[in-house]
Amino acid sequence: MIFRRGRFADVIARQLDVFAEDEAHGLLEEVREAKAKYDHADRDEAEEVYGDYVDVVEAATEALADMRWRYMATLDEASGEEYEAAFNRAVQNRWPPLGLEIDNR
Repeated sequence: MIFRRGRFADVIARQLDVFAEDEAHGLLEEVREAKAKYDHADRDEAEEVYGDYVDVVEAATEALADMRWRYMATLDEASGEEYEAAFNRAVQNRWPPLGLEIDNR
């Protein structure tokens, strides 16, 4: 069986690598820390801690969406739609918590 890579696969992989490198000690670390805090929260504080986690996930997702929109602006409409779908799938595969929201941005 032959798997065909999309025409945007390489550029998306590079973009996500850059994001991972730039945000390794920023948003991505905050997401990991917030998730760990939520996982270990007492029942009394779980709702508030989960809200903090969601806020950090939204911030990271917004940063990815901004990256996606900047590149999409360089493409024609049909190519932009193809790129957007491929980008969203790549985010969902690489960072599932962020992938849950990327389609909504």
